[in-house]
Amino acid sequence: MIHAAYGRIKPAVRRTPLLSSPFLDEIAGRQLFVKPECLQHTGSFKFRGAYSALSAMDPDLRARGVIAFSSGNHAQGVAMAAQMHGTSAVIIMPADAPRLKIENTKALGAEVVLYDRAREDRGEIGARLSAERGLTLIKPFDEPLVIAGQASVGLEIAAQCDAVEAEVLVPCGGGGLTSGVALALSQARPNWRVHPVEPEGFDDATRSLVSGRREENHRRDGSICDAIITPSLGEITFPILQKHCAAGIVVSEQEALEAMALAFKRLKIVIEPGGAVALAAALFHANKLSADTVIAVASGGNVDAEMFVRALTAGN
Repeated sequence: MIHAAYGRIKPAVRRTPLLSSPFLDEIAGRQLFVKPECLQHTGSFKFRGAYSALSAMDPDLRARGVIAFSSGNHAQGVAMAAQMHGTSAVIIMPADAPRLKIENTKALGAEVVLYDRAREDRGEIGARLSAERGLTLIKPFDEPLVIAGQASVGLEIAAQCDAVEAEVLVPCGGGGLTSGVALALSQARPNWRVHPVEPEGFDDATRSLVSGRREENHRRDGSICDAIITPSLGEITFPILQKHCAAGIVVSEQEALEAMALAFKRLKIVIEPGGAVALAAALFHANKLSADTVIAVASGGNVDAEMFVRALTAGN
């Protein structure tokens, strides 16, 4: 399924490189590579999973339109994939999502429906609109075709790095990217370890791997790492993480901001806070890693100017 999905999406996605800097290697205390999915279409890895799902749909069903819920990156990925397939998209987005993400989603031709993530259930809203309009829901992470599309990140990493042993750090919200990368590398690089990385206060994946059951975040908002804030791991993604992932790593918002600044200064790339947590773990939590080679996925770069300025200031 993973390789079939990559075959479908390969002509459409960007094969992002692995970037490195001796300055970052020195901070990390080892060889460090960054996979910049911030350079992917729509500014995040989410385009991969969205295109995978849409490209596998029955043409008649796809023509009726699709619906998705997202804080912004999945929204843009689905909007662009729908546009490329000649169909419509309705996107349910939290009202506190970065303005840039909302504007970009609209610019890609999608209809945006805003909701209060602290008081309303986006799943319920999506189910209601799907029934009313006959739309097909494309889930942001707990969907096999989406996970298979995200797994292409892992397939590319395996092809780009031939280290005998490595640890791969992945920003984790609902677990779609993390589970996809973990599945791909369990086949292509069985000696490697994959770590989910989360911001403080929203570390449900880390706690779930310890407890052996799906833990929930008590808070639903209030983090600058909006791209990876979800109530919990998915019913599909959690068992995959249990089977194929090593321990989670939790970073502070300050560390995420500093990682953003270092990525800009040393690699000349722009990463959003949620997309920077894996790099933050590689740079500032080296004691939790043991391999000589570490690969950090920079999952997205859709950040408002004000937040980016805040990050550059934090890095000084």
